[in-house]
Amino acid sequence: MRPNSFIFTLFGDFVHQAGEVNDALWVGTLVRLMASFGLSEQAVRQGISRMTRQGWLLPSRQGNRAFYAVTPHGRRRIEELSPRIYGAAPPWDGKWRMLTYNVRESSRERRDKLRKDLTVLGWAPLSASTWISPMNALEAAREAAEINGILGEIELFVSKNEGPRTDRELLEYCWNLPQIAQAYRGFLEHYAPRLERELAKAALTDEDAFVERLRLVYDFRKFAYLDPGLPTELLPADWPGIQAASLFRNYYEAIRKKSTRFFEIARAS
Repeated sequence: MRPNSFIFTLFGDFVHQAGEVNDALWVGTLVRLMASFGLSEQAVRQGISRMTRQGWLLPSRQGNRAFYAVTPHGRRRIEELSPRIYGAAPPWDGKWRMLTYNVRESSRERRDKLRKDLTVLGWAPLSASTWISPMNALEAAREAAEINGILGEIELFVSKNEGPRTDRELLEYCWNLPQIAQAYRGFLEHYAPRLERELAKAALTDEDAFVERLRLVYDFRKFAYLDPGLPTELLPADWPGIQAASLFRNYYEAIRKKSTRFFEIARAS
């Protein structure tokens, strides 16, 4: 896990999920916490600096101490991803959200950045300049286009599929379901024995639980980029994503108290 990935996961899970008003962390706390992953102070500071330049973290000072909080842009990204990580997929309304763009070649870099952002937000390409999502992700897509300076070059629609492909076929055309299913099975194979071991022996120390929780969230968060909450109505009956989500919630709860205790002690020191 790269330092900036760890930091973003840390803020999204331990700070944002706790609903804290003051979500700033002292750089010394970040250094201490990331040392649990074998990361050096230099690597931590470089990661923080990189994230600040990219607009994800906002620095502040309290006396002679430097603190960092997630920017409004970063907070919105966390709020967009969190329901797909921690919550159950909402019922599908049977409609598709659609985005089309007509971006000048001189703005190619902005167009490519929009494509990357749409992928993160759970959209998939139907054609070269048309992207779709089964979920209500219009405002997130609008914001991505605005941030990239091409809001005036996109159009957004709410639509109903009238064929010739069925909704299930449309899903299979735009998303690689076998690849996503295999990724879910890999997650299950890796974490199922670890959950069983912790439930049977409770052997993880507080620090071990902290490391395990961040890795668990980081690994499960990847599915937000692969699976935007694909409608269960359109998925195979034995879809492994359902089992993976259940395992995630159970393991998360099993190590939550230990990991939170370690985080709070590190933060207070």
